This record gives sequence, structure tokens and C-alpha cells, in this order.
Amino acid sequence: MGKGDRRSRRGKIWRHSFGKSRPQRKKSVPAKQ
Repeated sequence: MGKGDRRSRRGKIWRHSFGKSRPQRKKSVPAKQ
């Protein structure tokens, strides 16, 4: 857990990478309700 952890959401944001914990958002994908 933390900025350096590539498996956590915060780490993904810090690394500008995407994955299971941080899916990549696209404009064509509607927001969850």
C-alpha cells in the first residue's frame, strides 16, 4: 500500500498505469450508477 505499490490504486495513479485496481476510463464507457 502506498505510492510505490504498483498493485494498489494509488500506486497506479502515481505510475500513470492501469489495471484491475484502476481501470482505464474511456469517454465511450458510461459511468456506473
